[in-house]
Amino acid sequence: MMLTEFASNTVQPNELQPVGLASIGAQPVGLQSTPDSESVLSLQGVTLTAHLGAQPVSALRDLNFSLARGRVLGVVGESGAGKSMLARLISGLLPPGFDVSSGAMRFVGRDLLAMSTRQRRELLGRQIAFIPQEPLTALNPLWTIADTFNEHLTRLGVPASQRFDTALRFLESVQLATPAQMLRRYPHQLSGGQCQRVLIAMAFASEPALLIADEPTTALDVVTQTRVMSMLAEQQRQHATAVVLITHDLRLAAHVCDDVAVMYAGDLVEYGPARDVLDRPRHPYTRALKYATPDLTGPRRRLPVLKQQMPGLSALADLPGCRFAPRCPSADAACSHALQHRVAPNGHRVSCSAACEHGADTAELQIALPPPTPVVDADPVAELREASLTYYTRTGLFGQHKTGFDAVKPFSLKVYPGEFVGIVGESGSGKTSVARLLMGIEQPTEGRVLIAGADVTHGTAKQVRRAREQVQIIFQDPQSALNPRRSVERLLTQALEAAGLPAVDAAERRKRALALQSDVGLPADCLTRFPTQLSGGQKQRVNIGRALCAAPALIVADEIVSGLDVSVQAQILNLLLELGREHQIALLLISHDLSVVRYLCSRVLVMRRGEVVEQGPTEEVFSNPKHPYTRTLIEAVPSDDARVPWPPVAAGEARAA
Repeated sequence: MMLTEFASNTVQPNELQPVGLASIGAQPVGLQSTPDSESVLSLQGVTLTAHLGAQPVSALRDLNFSLARGRVLGVVGESGAGKSMLARLISGLLPPGFDVSSGAMRFVGRDLLAMSTRQRRELLGRQIAFIPQEPLTALNPLWTIADTFNEHLTRLGVPASQRFDTALRFLESVQLATPAQMLRRYPHQLSGGQCQRVLIAMAFASEPALLIADEPTTALDVVTQTRVMSMLAEQQRQHATAVVLITHDLRLAAHVCDDVAVMYAGDLVEYGPARDVLDRPRHPYTRALKYATPDLTGPRRRLPVLKQQMPGLSALADLPGCRFAPRCPSADAACSHALQHRVAPNGHRVSCSAACEHGADTAELQIALPPPTPVVDADPVAELREASLTYYTRTGLFGQHKTGFDAVKPFSLKVYPGEFVGIVGESGSGKTSVARLLMGIEQPTEGRVLIAGADVTHGTAKQVRRAREQVQIIFQDPQSALNPRRSVERLLTQALEAAGLPAVDAAERRKRALALQSDVGLPADCLTRFPTQLSGGQKQRVNIGRALCAAPALIVADEIVSGLDVSVQAQILNLLLELGREHQIALLLISHDLSVVRYLCSRVLVMRRGEVVEQGPTEEVFSNPKHPYTRTLIEAVPSDDARVPWPPVAAGEARAA
């Protein structure tokens, strides 16, 4: 029997009162531990070996940690560090060619390595739950939420007569408004935060002993992140579940976790109490992660950039000692041959030599370059004059009812040469709609759009085309934005193929590609490569270079660093500052990350429900916000100081979302 057949049932009141993060008071904000110290998961000397060639490689090396009931372990590190592979190891979902070559792994007293594949799979969804990074890809788009819940509860053995009430109860427990209506909807009819709450409700429906949350808030704005973490914290406290939280955000981990494990290239390089790891990092890699993240308060530091890249799996066989040594500024010859382990009295462990641990760090002392100075006495490169954008939908049997939704309410904006302007706000606030107006993708419902002085709202087709050549966009996902069949040289100079531009020969095109390659700091030998042969940071540099090729007056950057590691993010942010000064290009940055906007932009606009509620110089707006919504955004960002409580949104506001 499907859950949708019970849609008319009366919603039963939830017996458990919502306990959001706001009710914690003086306690540390985040996922809380319980007094029960029963070990749920323990790894002792576990090494995961990959058999991908003639020589076996240790993909995960000598892992040692334990996780007690009700405790939360944060696993942090860049892409390729081994975080997701650790999750697959615990879940028993290893890819072909990988096996545990040494060590012991126990779950609630049971030997996981001695279990059959069928026994391991029986644990998933029951005793071991999983919350994925991308909620929309985890939910079947052809099924309603009721169908998805029904399948899960059927596997758990919940009788058909109880499934609807059980689904309602768990959806209510994560503070989703109108849960009966939610059950009738499809995933595409829910926001990202709502989909993530559905997955949290499903994960806790079996009251698991262990929950693995893989980057559950990466793609969410700061307010939705706080709400989702509040829901996760509430459920974790109620069920005393042990949690493995995988994240690239060291600040978030320090606020919501009991302990933090920092991974690099398959090694657990640092492990200890969460706040101690953030406030007093001992490993050079942990310090690099901390300093590569811009601050929302205090002096603006120049973000340090790690040299080289994290080694790939095939390169690990040639690194018998510290795998971070090739990138470490303090490493000596001994580091490359032996891995040293030391433990502090409070259990803070580090795999590093004493010289590297106490090596000097000057990154936090270097003052960042200020945002580019706009040329305010020049004509604006882009302008909105009381522009608005309304989307209309028709309902009824014959479409006789017309309903409008104001994506952008009337407002004016001027962007001057060399000016970096940020737009912040929650998902659905209208940020991307403003960008679509400036790009000419959407025509304003009312008002006018001017690019380089030309009216693209009422101009001729030729005028509009020439004006739009002055605006280029850098996309969020560097991988999907690049044609995999084009070389880097052809991608960088793709704008030269646009209609209306003078034709150039192969020699001139290569000359232009070499100049762009130098501008964005790409390796000298990369012009003949293809996107699959580039790192994430290099792909985004290609996107930036391609945008510069047409010598635009304005670049629109939509969440261009949200999916990148913090070290790569630091490279891109520093590059944009340098390019802004060198080329006097204006930048419109759309971002969920307020600290990134503070680092780059001299002016910021705060949007909510299609209107600008506050704007002004970035430092002034962030240090002394006037509008309550701006204060809500700022309070939703975890503090740089782990000792400062992370204030969540009020439980009432979370329920209304």
